[in-house]
Amino acid sequence: MFQKILLAFDGSEAAQRAAKVAGELARVHHASLRVVVSYDPVPAYLGEPDFQHALTGRLQHADEVLAEARRILGEIPAGLKDEILEGPAAEAILEVAKTRSNDLIVMGTRGMGRLTGLLIGSVSQKVVAHADCPVLLVR
Repeated sequence: MFQKILLAFDGSEAAQRAAKVAGELARVHHASLRVVVSYDPVPAYLGEPDFQHALTGRLQHADEVLAEARRILGEIPAGLKDEILEGPAAEAILEVAKTRSNDLIVMGTRGMGRLTGLLIGSVSQKVVAHADCPVLLVR
């Protein structure tokens, strides 16, 4: 049924649960799996060397988050790929899903209520609203 699954991973407890689900789905469906980790852009006004220091810190954290996802996922027979992207999480997830022709997005959700979600918006709400493929939210 699914051939290309995308896992949006931020290291949270919900994302860890989503990783377990995505890994099992990939194994059951013999699907490839792509993990996406995003980080916020570093403001240019920081200047050097502060800009480089902040960027290095964010990339190091993203690498650690990605390593955690790989540990949770384990072996994915059809293949496991990853991407670390700069920018807002929802936009990064949607862009990768579209560019890589993923047929399922799996991600965790914190389960904010409707009012809180309306006021601040959530990554999962944005992805569900704009994705071209099914989205599986894991609490």
